Amino acid sequence: MFSSPKYSPMGDRALLVRFGDTIDLNINSKVHALCRAIEEAKVYGVEECVPAYASLLVYYNPLKTSYERLVFQLKDLEPRLEKIGAKMRGLKIVVPVVYGGKFGPDLHNVAKYHNLTEKEVIRIHSETEYAVFMIGFVEGFPYMSKVPGAIATPRLDTPRLKIPAGSVGIAGNQTGIYPCESPGGWQIIGRTPLTLFNPYAKQPALFKPGDHVKFKSITVKEFETISRKA
Repeated sequence: MFSSPKYSPMGDRALLVRFGDTIDLNINSKVHALCRAIEEAKVYGVEECVPAYASLLVYYNPLKTSYERLVFQLKDLEPRLEKIGAKMRGLKIVVPVVYGGKFGPDLHNVAKYHNLTEKEVIRIHSETEYAVFMIGFVEGFPYMSKVPGAIATPRLDTPRLKIPAGSVGIAGNQTGIYPCESPGGWQIIGRTPLTLFNPYAKQPALFKPGDHVKFKSITVKEFETISRKA
């Protein structure tokens, strides 16, 4: 059963619905079930829903609805969440990755941090199936968990100003992929040739919350072949 979330106002045009405070797949599924329920019900006055790991930020037009009325409407949706959550089955996506070298400059750091070899880090990272919890901080960036404790590594002390598109990183017990060149502080262990975000596509982002991801180690030659076909 879904436990009742906590509601709180966020300024005069948004409210926060919190289901918990941990990175947990069950909690995250509740977040996305409520987001889907709001969309399906076409709740009057709602302008946008922004899901995170354990909470949903709901923006609304205060000229069309009120905080109190919106909370009442969202509470009315709670009985539907379990059924909606059960239907939200994501895709299983295999992501090819060149690990280490110029593609993964922090692979050595991660291995050293855990007293492992680079091959052991690659094996552990690629044999684990990850769930996509949310998309941010730039378009198409998938936040995935949970990285096994054997390779979970803190962020860099000093973030880089430029991280190449496709870079695969670790930050604590999360793993993610940079869809475009951007600054960042994750430990970069490899790079994929896949395009993660295409604004002109019917579905711009390659990943969506609820998808499951497996990484597959490939060679530089295979990387180049896939890149040419992209």
